Amino acid sequence: MQKQVFKALAKINKAVLPSYTKKGLDIAKATKFQLAIIGWRWYVTKNTLD
Repeated sequence: MQKQVFKALAKINKAVLPSYTKKGLDIAKATKFQLAIIGWRWYVTKNTLD
């Protein structure tokens, strides 16, 4: 059940949130908001793969 929720969240993230990897964002120069988005996407991806 939990894995299905995270899979749905991953699809929503992919559609709505920006991909900073494709944009070539430098982590050292990222704002707090950008770091929060990166962290959220990492958390959802980690739990989707478990």
